[in-house]
Order: sequence, then structure tokens, then C-alpha cells
Amino acid sequence: MARLHDPSARSFASDNYAGAHPELVDAIADANGGHQPAYGADAYTARLREVVAGHFGAQAEVFPVFNGTGANVVSLQAMVPRWGAVICAETAHVNTDENGACERVAGIKLLPVATPDGKLTPELLDRQAWGHGDVHRAQPLAATITQSSELGTVYTVDELMTLTRHAHDLEMLVHLDGARLANAASSLDVSLRAITTDAGVDVVSFGGTKNGMLFGEAIVVLDPAAVSGIEFLRKGGMQLASKMRFVSAQLVALLEGDLWLRSARHANAMARRLRDGVATLPGVVVTRPVEANAVFATLPAGVADRVREHVPFYDWDLNTGEVRWMCAFDTTDGDVDAFVDTIRAALDGS
Repeated sequence: MARLHDPSARSFASDNYAGAHPELVDAIADANGGHQPAYGADAYTARLREVVAGHFGAQAEVFPVFNGTGANVVSLQAMVPRWGAVICAETAHVNTDENGACERVAGIKLLPVATPDGKLTPELLDRQAWGHGDVHRAQPLAATITQSSELGTVYTVDELMTLTRHAHDLEMLVHLDGARLANAASSLDVSLRAITTDAGVDVVSFGGTKNGMLFGEAIVVLDPAAVSGIEFLRKGGMQLASKMRFVSAQLVALLEGDLWLRSARHANAMARRLRDGVATLPGVVVTRPVEANAVFATLPAGVADRVREHVPFYDWDLNTGEVRWMCAFDTTDGDVDAFVDTIRAALDGS
């Protein structure tokens, strides 16, 4: 088949726009050939269990899935009964970008809370953690947090521990949407375990696609007592891969060494370079702390559309004119510098 795109083209729209990391493409090729048992009974999924235990602890159980929405829905469905509700930040991906999948597929009521920075706190949790025993209210039995958040912010270890402890005191479980967990760990310079298992999180949706995988994510159960029937829910939720070895092989390649960290560290560094590059441009205001691989900014009227004629990216808030720029594992210094030059030219009207 002829190539249908320009492989030199770059965008700052999403880390999902990036291709697959060559080492992960190689991992798929290495897992190919011959026959292996289906549905997770293969050698690569067995190795993945060992690798995940090394990162998250011997008690951790891993369930590869196709995508992040599936990971979130199956996780929460296994954590919360039909009468339960899940507290989340108003900006949470499960609330804004998954087309109501938690409600439609899992039958779970979401209880969103407005946050200034995309992060829940014990005080914010309390705004929705009420009505226990009231038959007129969906019961708040879990919270889901995002690390790093949709606003590019990162929970510190202390923030996570304080939040999970408070949730557990309220007899609530804690799910972590870790689509960009690697970026958060890199930003904090800590292990994956430090911001999950050791911080008191019960279940993690571990992201691979945004960190260079071709496809696939993983549900990592840190407390097996926190879930029920997850094996059946994964199948019923259409997230059980028959040829699971190709998902597992990528996760093994990502996590067995330091590829997860190298890729995330690089994406974060490119975001900081972009922040520094636009900081002196007239009329450009970086609106949020750059703590992972996202940069949020406002531009003078009409400039964003002029820039988008050359480089794709998304609006974040049409009311304020805020835009979001995402960096990926394959973003280069040259990509960033060229993008800054494009913004500068648009500001100049050229």
C-alpha cells in the first residue's frame, strides 16, 4: 500500500497524533509468527504480569484492554455496584470526552466537581460525598482522579496520599485514570509505584497509547479486593483481545526497561521548551503551570486560526480563547522551534 501521509508533518493537537515508537513496533514484530494461545494465555501476557508486579507490587493484577475509555469503564464498573456513583473533577476525561460511556455502558452516575486546576482535594471530594443511605441519591462509592490531569497539572505524592486516605475514611475506593501516568512520574521524578500503590490508589487505568504504543492500555488492579468480576466485565465490555499477545508485548517493551520513562521525560521536556519559546512573544500568555507534556495559552484574536493553517492544535475554552498544545515522545527541538516561529509570524501578520 502506498503511504498516504507526510511522515515529516507534526502537530501539537494531541499526543495521540504521534505514530508508534519504533521499539514498540519491533515488539509487535517480535511477538508475531507462529501460534500462541488466545485471550491472554500467551507467553507475553504472562511476562507482563511479572513486569507489572515489579513496578506496582506483587499483589498487582493486570488486564490488557484496547483503549483508555474501555479501561476506565471496566475499572469503574468492577469497583462500583449499579446503585453507586463516582466523584470526578468536572474536567475529567470520563466526564467530558468519553461520550457518556460510564453512564451508558456501566450505568454509573458521575458526580462532577469544579476544580481550579483539574485536581480533586479532600475538601472538593466532600462537596459530593454525601447522601449515604439516602435512596433518592446515587451512592458516592468511589472517586476517579487523573494523573496527569486534563489541565496538565500533576498530583504530588503527598496530595495523592491525603486524598486517598480521606476517600478511604469515607469508605470510598479510588480509581486513577493514568492515560499520562508516565508523564506524571517523570515530572515528579518518582517511580510508578510511588504515585499509585504506595499512595493508596486501588485501581489504575495505565496509559500506553499516548506514550508511544500503537494501540492498547492496561487495567492494573492494585487492591484485588476493590474489584469484582473484572474478567467477565472486560469480556462483556468488548475489551478482551483475542490476540492479546500484541497488546501485552508492547506493554512489556514499554515497562520492562526505561522506555516508558524516556518517552515521557522527552515529551515533558518538549513542553517546557515550548513554554519557554512562547513566553516572550507579545500577546501570548501561558495560562497554566507546565508540569507534564501540555501547554495551555491564550493568543490575540484571530492568531490561533492563522497558526492552525500550518500546524494543527485544539481550542480548549472558546469563551476565553485558551488553546492547548500537546507534545509527544517524537516531538523534536526543531518541531518546537518551528512552531514558535510560526506563532511569531502569525502575530506579525505575515
